[in-house]
Amino acid sequence: MSRAFVKESDSPAGSELPERPISSHPNYVTPSGLAKLRALLEDAQARKHVLSAAEDDIEARAELQAVKRDLRWLEARVGSARVVDPAGQPRDRVAFGATVEVADDEGEHTYRIVGEDEADAEEGLVSYVSPLAKALLGAKVGDEVVWKRPAGDRVIEVLGIDYTS
Repeated sequence: MSRAFVKESDSPAGSELPERPISSHPNYVTPSGLAKLRALLEDAQARKHVLSAAEDDIEARAELQAVKRDLRWLEARVGSARVVDPAGQPRDRVAFGATVEVADDEGEHTYRIVGEDEADAEEGLVSYVSPLAKALLGAKVGDEVVWKRPAGDRVIEVLGIDYTS
């Protein structure tokens, strides 16, 4: 039989998208991190509504599958979020939500310890489960800690700790 007369399936061939992985770590987030996740969830819900209206468009159906997958992930992340308010953290040592000023052989750097979904290395936002954050957590100003890296260990000194940003 000619393929011209065969009904297309509801989803394009090979469109089965794997689920987005969900971390096994507790889903700690800052208040701003939760707000960003909620905004992404709202955007995805709006996108789903628009794409659902274009049900005859094969490309829209494929994109709709991706949006539905992302919605499942976002709903799980928002639902499991444990908000940690930096204002309640100890001021004298590095904890979740801290902005930490450090120095090493290459100069001074500033990092903020955030949840996994908030992490962005280019912005200096590091996940609390990263090797850098693990090295810094609990440190005080003046402490030197060892950052265990694949490229080799690096000693960094804590110059400042701030929870206002």
